[in-house]
Amino acid sequence: MTPWPIASLLPHAGNMILIDEVRGYDADSLTARAVIRPGPYSLPDGSLPPWLGMELMAQAVGAWAGCQARQAGEDVKLGFLLGTRRYECHTGALPAGAAVTVHVQRGLIDASGMSVFECELRDETRLLAHARLNVYQPRDPQAFIQEESPV
Repeated sequence: MTPWPIASLLPHAGNMILIDEVRGYDADSLTARAVIRPGPYSLPDGSLPPWLGMELMAQAVGAWAGCQARQAGEDVKLGFLLGTRRYECHTGALPAGAAVTVHVQRGLIDASGMSVFECELRDETRLLAHARLNVYQPRDPQAFIQEESPV
């Protein structure tokens, strides 16, 4: 567990925050817990489509970055999911009410802010999904997303 609420680690708000708590973290990894709840992306039965497992993983990576920033006494910065090199989901949906564990492990990081994380999503008995996520956290996120005026 962290001394910081999950909402203070992620640049998300309200029901867009899909993970409930950080169970543990270190310099290279983080383990989070989430209970699947109905929300904006839910299927009619309250479950989540399988592709939303990638968002759970991305939020765990964001929480890892948030923990690193908080521990260093810095502000939490915006980061970007660039893509994945193989998201494999072994279930047709993430069932409503299911408690899942998300584990992310940093594999590569460079000075520009690009990183690669190995990620797993599990329930109590099995691997639900795994992926390698490519993420980017620029030094100045506002400058990165600033749109230039048309000429």
